[in-house]
Amino acid sequence: MSGLRTVEWVNGKVRMIDQTRLPEKFIFVTYTNYRQVAKAIREMVVRGAPAIGVAAALGLALAANSSKAKNKDSLMRELRTASDVLRKSRPTAWNLFWAVDRVLRKAETTEGNVDAAISGIIREAESMADEDVETNRRIGEFGATLIKHRDSVMTHCNAGTLATVSYGTALAPVRTAIRQGKSVSVIATETRPRLQGAKLTVYELLSDKIPVTLIVDGAAGYTLRKHLVNMVIVGADRITTTVVANKVGTYPIALAAKANGIPFYVAAPRSTFNLRDDQSDVKIEERNAEEVMNIAGKRIPPKGVKVFNPAFDLTPVELVTGFITEKGVIDPSQMRARLAI
Repeated sequence: MSGLRTVEWVNGKVRMIDQTRLPEKFIFVTYTNYRQVAKAIREMVVRGAPAIGVAAALGLALAANSSKAKNKDSLMRELRTASDVLRKSRPTAWNLFWAVDRVLRKAETTEGNVDAAISGIIREAESMADEDVETNRRIGEFGATLIKHRDSVMTHCNAGTLATVSYGTALAPVRTAIRQGKSVSVIATETRPRLQGAKLTVYELLSDKIPVTLIVDGAAGYTLRKHLVNMVIVGADRITTTVVANKVGTYPIALAAKANGIPFYVAAPRSTFNLRDDQSDVKIEERNAEEVMNIAGKRIPPKGVKVFNPAFDLTPVELVTGFITEKGVIDPSQMRARLAI
């Protein structure tokens, strides 16, 4: 799967893999306006921080491409309206806000008329997609140096090709290590309530013929205590100087890894790091109770129960062995020095 593109610009439209249909059906969906893209982000047709960021950038490219603005000021007003809609689609993934800001800066600084600005916006969004692929390959190269022959790696949620434009973050070191001739296996958590591990990570790894074992989320601590893995590698939706926001369930895995002396790595591009803000600025998305109450279309708990459904949790950076980035494997204490953006 690593050669596929999860989201891309095709003939003036945005095309993406519909991840809500996997693994039963592999289909592409196409969007023609930014509101459709915002809805796709909100409903998790596209998910994973890097993929969400590029999708938002391409959503702005759609807004620009369909604009009838006669001057630059009118175009910028339209783009800011589109930006507000896209920003509200999901609150936690920092790449979304980073991508929107980058495209707006490009629009503001492009010299020339409206047509020049529109062309510049589309090129910028397409460049961001290309950069994501190259960034992930570098993450893979640096991360692979940590993996030895016959190692087993635990991962949580999906941080592979489907969470990025292509190749992945947490799964990139595994893919690269295997390409280098190492024998590597993966233990994937199922990732309740949306089962991204069971549905997406397992789907990706089986497609690429990478050995994978699925465990329920509650078995992660036991698996780590038994030292059935050599390391944990997860992705991230936002990283500050104090915490890593990632799929809910990451924090207890990090605690169990620390307690059992197993390295815990976070693989993410620079665009996921928000080093200006701190933990108090991270908004944790709370999703619909139906995600918890229903499995495969069948209601599980009795009616009347209250449900708390946070999509993410916060892991203190003190529990992180290192951040695997396109700039190298970075000690948490060196984030500001190495990743100034």
